[in-house]
Amino acid sequence: MTDAQRRPWIVGVSGASGTPYAAAVLRALIAAGEPVDLVVSRAARLTLLDETGHPFRDAHWRDDLRRWLARGADGDPGAFPEALPADGDPDAVRYWPAGDLAAGPSSGSYPARGMLIVPASTACVAGVALGLSKDLLQRTASVTLKERRPLVVAVRETPLSGPTLQQLVALDQAGAVVLPASPAFYAGARHIQDLVDFVAGRALDAAGVPHTLYRRWRGGLGSAGAPGSMA
Repeated sequence: MTDAQRRPWIVGVSGASGTPYAAAVLRALIAAGEPVDLVVSRAARLTLLDETGHPFRDAHWRDDLRRWLARGADGDPGAFPEALPADGDPDAVRYWPAGDLAAGPSSGSYPARGMLIVPASTACVAGVALGLSKDLLQRTASVTLKERRPLVVAVRETPLSGPTLQQLVALDQAGAVVLPASPAFYAGARHIQDLVDFVAGRALDAAGVPHTLYRRWRGGLGSAGAPGSMA
């Protein structure tokens, strides 16, 4: 794949709790053969360290990403051992430091399909709604909106304050999909990963990316409790 042919989904990870949601989205995009550009905010690095016990470093981002994506939502370090392509295909995932405001995704001429912010903190929501562009994540989100590309904002906070609600309305009016990280239970969840995958799957649904992360509603009451319902 040449640079001219490559049109990635940009995944922004902000500092809200919920790094397993981001990992599930990244795994699904990679599994679907979708190229990914990754932006991890400075605050998200702290959250990753807190939630996984491991750092995320610019100089070692591929090794750190491989370890992160292999980890299950329950903390199992080897739940998804083959999540990142073993050959290190540079077209599969590209990483841009959050402080690099000259990075490719900072420009509307950069060929991208759209962006998913998973999870989105309230600070991130405010920055994007107000057009602050204080880092590459916010700048890329602003570019995505102005170019009328899909933007999915998986906000992860509770309760929500009045100002944040107003900012979410502003994002909706600007064309973004506001997607609260709110798991559902009709899919027959048995494990933490099932709940995480439901939210990740709904984010991918909003972006129009095919996946098999959760069992879809078919109109059959009681099917969540049936044996093998998550198969």
